[in-house]
Amino acid sequence: MEFLGEYGLFLAKAVTVLVVVLLTIAAVASASSRAQGDKKARLKVEKLNDEYEDHKSTLEQEILTREQLKERDKEEKKRLKSEKKAAGKGKSIAKPKPRVYILNFDGDIKASAVDTFRDSVTALLQVADAQLDEVVVRLESGGGMVHSYGLAAAQLDRIKKAGLNLTVAVDKVAASGGYMMACVADKIIASPFAIVGSIGVVAQMPNFHRLLQKNDIDYEVLTAGEYKRTLTLFGENTEKGREKFRRDLEDTHVLFKHYVAERRPQVDIEKVANGDIWFGTKALEEKLVDEIMTSDEYISNRVQNVDVYEIEFKEKKSIADKLGFAVSSGIERALGKYISETESTKGMR
Repeated sequence: MEFLGEYGLFLAKAVTVLVVVLLTIAAVASASSRAQGDKKARLKVEKLNDEYEDHKSTLEQEILTREQLKERDKEEKKRLKSEKKAAGKGKSIAKPKPRVYILNFDGDIKASAVDTFRDSVTALLQVADAQLDEVVVRLESGGGMVHSYGLAAAQLDRIKKAGLNLTVAVDKVAASGGYMMACVADKIIASPFAIVGSIGVVAQMPNFHRLLQKNDIDYEVLTAGEYKRTLTLFGENTEKGREKFRRDLEDTHVLFKHYVAERRPQVDIEKVANGDIWFGTKALEEKLVDEIMTSDEYISNRVQNVDVYEIEFKEKKSIADKLGFAVSSGIERALGKYISETESTKGMR
């Protein structure tokens, strides 16, 4: 056991030195990165037609006979030759081909994805043709902060104001703030068991006033303005404050209902705006969605006829972030190894 104690002490010293060195490097790298003005996100564009064609070709290579593959290649060459010939006889200026732009939004309670989502919207609006193109947003969100999801929904409103056709696809969930975003679309598609709705507002917080009072701890809340604070975590909440908070929630709910009703007038808003949720097929009955279909099916169908591009801004991790992750992983592995060896020795005694 004395050996293990010495080994643990040595390990702790080694880890401490390693952490100090890596943190120093990370600080220098971070400062250098800021000085160079590196962008934290980079635009990534992927043509899904090529991806689908690659998958199809790979599968055919495995399941078709050599003769069938030769026949396929022959037919493909004939098709390309025919298209080239037709293009030569046609107008000198080729007719623009419709495009579909795929965006993804995976929302947390803060709608953090809006930071890069807004950049994706800005990028596509610079190139999209309102007469030809369509935007498809694959949306997943159970909702969250009102102001955050209000900003996210406003990004979709930008697409609509530009005159582009907008489709929102919900595979799993678009509830509360998520549905606030979805209702902006010209068309909402949802998988059969996707969760949709929750057109309501909720707020909750603990209050520790009685615990502090029990331990003779005073907590002062000083305000200027009658309603600067209504409910607090540590102060004594009053019925007047609670009533004001309830009115604020009701006002927010009214705004939410108006927002949905304005964008989906076919919905009986008083019936569905009770905070309840519906699965995809029931949501279709309530006209909360327009069609039952997965995003995969919808995109596969579109790939057959038009060029489909998936675009998104990918956040680039800084060197400091990478080193921080490496440090934490290294410490976990080192401590895990030490604990494992200690437990193993105990078992051998």
